[in-house]
Amino acid sequence: MFKSAESCDVIQIDLTRVRRLRALVDGDTVTALADIFRALGDPTRVRILDVLSHGELCVCDLAAVLSLSQSAVSHQLRLLRGLRLVRARRAGRMVFYALDDRHIVDLLRQGRRHVAEEPARAARRSLRSRSAR
Repeated sequence: MFKSAESCDVIQIDLTRVRRLRALVDGDTVTALADIFRALGDPTRVRILDVLSHGELCVCDLAAVLSLSQSAVSHQLRLLRGLRLVRARRAGRMVFYALDDRHIVDLLRQGRRHVAEEPARAARRSLRSRSAR
């Protein structure tokens, strides 16, 4: 029988550890987190969050920066507001949007760092494999 490299050859469960870790996985929290990552799975929404990480803007300015229609931007902002990633502030007839809190900026920054590290890691692996030859 063929064994996968991704699974154990022997089944031995540490019940104490399993019980403790199961308590960490709260269903509502996991669902909310998955919703945030799903929202971040759309390039337009990531671009909106990236632009807003530099400061508050109205829909008109956001649409101009992103070369999108105001309707398209408004649609994405509605979703982002529902997830509490952005907040709105009304000033007369204008509505300004900003990131909801500092955590969103940190999340974007860490994501950028992770993406930037991958090409560097690939280059190091390539150098190691060439030197091993």
